[in-house]
Amino acid sequence: MIEMISMGECLIELFSEEPIETSKTFTRSMAGDSFNIVVAASRLGTKTGYITKLGDDPFKEYLKNSFRSEGVDTSHVIVDRGKGFNAAHFVAVDENGEREFVYYRKGSAPSTIGPSDIKEAYISNAKIMHCSGIAQAISETSRKAVLKAARIAKDHGILVSYDPNYRHQLWTHKEARAAMEEIIPFVDIFLPSAPADTIPLFDTNNPEIAVSEAQRRGVKTTVVTMGEKGSLLSSPEGSKWFDPFIGGRVIDTTGAGDAYKGGFIHGLLEGFTPSDAATIGNISAGLTITGRGALGAIPDREKVYNIFENMKGNK
Repeated sequence: MIEMISMGECLIELFSEEPIETSKTFTRSMAGDSFNIVVAASRLGTKTGYITKLGDDPFKEYLKNSFRSEGVDTSHVIVDRGKGFNAAHFVAVDENGEREFVYYRKGSAPSTIGPSDIKEAYISNAKIMHCSGIAQAISETSRKAVLKAARIAKDHGILVSYDPNYRHQLWTHKEARAAMEEIIPFVDIFLPSAPADTIPLFDTNNPEIAVSEAQRRGVKTTVVTMGEKGSLLSSPEGSKWFDPFIGGRVIDTTGAGDAYKGGFIHGLLEGFTPSDAATIGNISAGLTITGRGALGAIPDREKVYNIFENMKGNK
């Protein structure tokens, strides 16, 4: 049985150790917030599935085979036969681990997904349906598909998690707020980052205000991630601040937030308290930033659980 489903866009990632404008060599990988999250959960032992559309270009088999190699169910990955292309982005990382992006995604196959591609029978058998603000932003049809997935989940008592993941390249603050407001009545687990999401959505960099705004809209569980400043969990059990887990020297912050959120969702599915689930997410993020790329350094179950069990034993 698939426990967690995510939907959205997975891009071809072309990474360079040098500035984009001077680099002669790029290393191929793949990345996308909605896919990074399922990989983070899958590597920890969660049974995951992914909903997306792939273009019929030379990258499609690479993407689909990579999905499968991560243990992700691909039965609802649609190939747009005879047409379409897969989105791509170029990434460079500076000496401080900060990222520079250039995107080529407008009109890509994932952006053409629509409500008719969302199947009730698939979502209704899961435990958590994960939704992404980027998937809402890439096209109007994709936004409608995300909303349909959330509605189906809610109708069947499936938990809905939502990462707004604001990107200024894709839309305005006003548009992002409207998209959040339409989906948040269906959301059980809200996963914003501060200040990147909280300023566009709530005009604040204060995570406690963001939590209050989510609660006012009926959300029961919120995790606000703040990078090197840690994270704030608010759940029916109360609120708790977490310092960031230090897994080693910071190499690349790409995918850290996704690793945290995937780890948190995994922890909830395993039956842990929200606090312990957040600890698992925090460890996963702290290990992820010690390596390169959105996916390469996301840790496996053994690494994360060894640290988690040691932490629990030392309390």
